[in-house]
Amino acid sequence: MGDPIPLVEQLIRIDSSTKAGANKAIDYCEEWLENRGLPVEKIENNGYRILVCEIGQGDNTIIFNGHIDVIEAEDSQFKPYINDGKMYGRGSADMKAGVAAMMETVAELKNSNLPSKIMLQIVPDEETGGTNGTKFLTENGYLGDFIICGEPTNLGIAVQAKGVLQLDFVIQGKPAHGSRPWEGDNAIIKAIQLYENILELPFATETGPPMYDKASINLAKIRGGTVYNKVPETCEMSLDIRYLPEQSPNEIFKQIQEITEGTVNIHMKNHPVKTKEDNAYVISLAESIKKQTQLKTVNIFGQHGSNDGQFFIKHGGCVVEFGPAGDDWHGDNEMVYVDSVREYQKILKDFASTYNNDK
Repeated sequence: MGDPIPLVEQLIRIDSSTKAGANKAIDYCEEWLENRGLPVEKIENNGYRILVCEIGQGDNTIIFNGHIDVIEAEDSQFKPYINDGKMYGRGSADMKAGVAAMMETVAELKNSNLPSKIMLQIVPDEETGGTNGTKFLTENGYLGDFIICGEPTNLGIAVQAKGVLQLDFVIQGKPAHGSRPWEGDNAIIKAIQLYENILELPFATETGPPMYDKASINLAKIRGGTVYNKVPETCEMSLDIRYLPEQSPNEIFKQIQEITEGTVNIHMKNHPVKTKEDNAYVISLAESIKKQTQLKTVNIFGQHGSNDGQFFIKHGGCVVEFGPAGDDWHGDNEMVYVDSVREYQKILKDFASTYNNDK
């Protein structure tokens, strides 16, 4: 079996925080796959390059979905190094380790008699919304029955993910001289009061056991005021709401709209993931995890963040996040545990080789 670690190192060295950089990483992956005799389809959408590589046969399709883009970082973070069993570098955990292991797995299995089709998708823009990559693929028929997004999960299986509702507000007040604030109506104070009132709405206090406590509501941006000696008459505010899988974003928006004195508009609305724990694919994947590791039980949980798996939901695919163990992704000390990457590759190979939807 090929070792994924050298490939992880090569991918980290490519600064893929821009469109040009992501395309460079895609080109590298294309050459790597073709050099190993794999069929590769390169697709371009709005200047973004995407790779699809399919092997195997059967009536069902398992998708390995991985993004090659990363967020910006210092130059030093694109110089990977290993210390005490950990590989450091931008994208090491999120998610070039996952991509590398998926690539090595497909290369290893290319001539195997697989019970299912395996479709590897390498996409360029998950960190900026995924609309030019995975969303485009799903809208053009690149679909599967079971989708593994290789985000870092410490070898657990995330069967749920919160939905995303991002809102922009414009709150109006009344201007006055800064020395006489009681004669005005401070728009910044009104915005903060609105935020605090939103925290008390029914959707904000609902719980979603056993996966979740509550929805999360982040006061992401606030801007108001122009000079020291004037009561602000306008305030702009933005919220990032991660709602529970069983909640309705339309109902959330309605609740917020009813208490908003001003305007509120939807910036982004993404679907949650709601795969069941007793899904046959999930059970089989958990069996492969236990078989290839020392784990006696597998952590089945819900993610607070979103991922590209959301785009498969309306097309009927069952989605999970499953990836190696790492820490501090998007941080200054992002890293992945080297041994977990190798274990992850063995798990993917075992799962792809043994899952049979007829069993």
